[in-house]
Amino acid sequence: MLGFLSPPAHQEQIAEQDVDETYKKLRFQVLLGIIIGYAAYYLIRKNFSLAMPNLIEQGFTKSELGFALSAVSFAYGFSKFLMGNLSDRSDARKFMSIGLILSALTMIFMGIAPFATASVTAMFGLLFLNGWFQGMGYPAGSRVMTHWFSVRERGVKWAYWNTSHNLGAGLVGPMAIFAIYLFHDWHSQLWFHGVVALVFAGFTWMLLRDTPQSCGLPSIEEWTGERLKSYDASHEQEMTAKEIFFKYVFNNKLLWYLSLANVFVYLVRYGVLDWAPTYLSEVKGFSMAQSGWAYFLYEFAGIPGILLCGWASDRFFKGCRAPVSICMMVMVSIAIVIYWQNPAGNPLIDNLCLIIVGFFIYGPVVLVGLQAADSAPKKATGTATGLTGLFGYLGGALFANLAMGVIVDVMGWSGGFILILVACFMAILFLTMTMKREREDKAGLFGQG
Repeated sequence: MLGFLSPPAHQEQIAEQDVDETYKKLRFQVLLGIIIGYAAYYLIRKNFSLAMPNLIEQGFTKSELGFALSAVSFAYGFSKFLMGNLSDRSDARKFMSIGLILSALTMIFMGIAPFATASVTAMFGLLFLNGWFQGMGYPAGSRVMTHWFSVRERGVKWAYWNTSHNLGAGLVGPMAIFAIYLFHDWHSQLWFHGVVALVFAGFTWMLLRDTPQSCGLPSIEEWTGERLKSYDASHEQEMTAKEIFFKYVFNNKLLWYLSLANVFVYLVRYGVLDWAPTYLSEVKGFSMAQSGWAYFLYEFAGIPGILLCGWASDRFFKGCRAPVSICMMVMVSIAIVIYWQNPAGNPLIDNLCLIIVGFFIYGPVVLVGLQAADSAPKKATGTATGLTGLFGYLGGALFANLAMGVIVDVMGWSGGFILILVACFMAILFLTMTMKREREDKAGLFGQG
């Protein structure tokens, strides 16, 4: 492992009378840090899409740009897993900040170097690099969350953190408009977001800390008295890559069930979101502006949905995530059926269905990652969440784009909706298979366990 990324040495213990005050202060600080940092990651993950109409005017085809854009998901899926393992053995403060800086510099380069957008090959290569650096954000944030917040409260705090990707994605458009207004050059949609992300990287560095022990504090389990049944003192020791992969991840059956569930959750998420503008235009008669607003509503409806799912899993299910995910997938299924069967000419119903799908689908998206983090030792969190992310992006997101297009061409939109509904059922099935193990592991959360 690169030495400069190594976790910091434990500091001298803080005086007992100062522990509570210091813990509360730093918990707020690190949560704010990963929210700002991860929102900034999204600013430079989604902004290339806004420059695509300008690139089409330069002579590129939609197929060429779609191929270039696929590099982000492809690289991100692998990076989230492999860099996740490195993050488990690194200082989260350095790891998240450096990844954000490298990703920002890549997008700045794309915006200012003429050859960077002159060919599909150059764009694919740079977007692949960007996707790889993007994979350094989520695992580091997961490490911070599992070290600073107990399992019983983690649903709410994890939800706060995960609203950052909706906030970041939501700011991409307004920032692009502002950049064009200031600089009168479409390339500014690429580099301007990178410059802003660099500023946010500075805030992330100032706010983040790696673990409580690195700040002279006791572990979160010791401070709260709350621990999982599977927890023991060895979970506080740094682990080798081999230990993480083969002892705690590859041999963890629950993680494999969650990874398979994530394939289908992501297929539903992107199958509905990415194809909504085309479906609404072709079948429901929406204008471009109407489709754009529908897309916006879908994304931002996810914010209250994320907050609800985290609170509900902590408040009503004693830290168990699967029951909430299952309930939300059932609601998604119902809304998709109505969305599909609603006749053209009823735009209010279509928009309401998209709001409902957006509200509920982000719950499972967030909770699968959280459940994966809960199911592994804290020092293996990045790898565990990275495995579910690998399956979600390579199995779900890419399949949603490729398979939906083929199926709709061959079988029409009915075939596409049947695929999405089958994915809902399969997600529910695999989530159900995790419930018994999760319930057993969290049985002692309201005591010493």
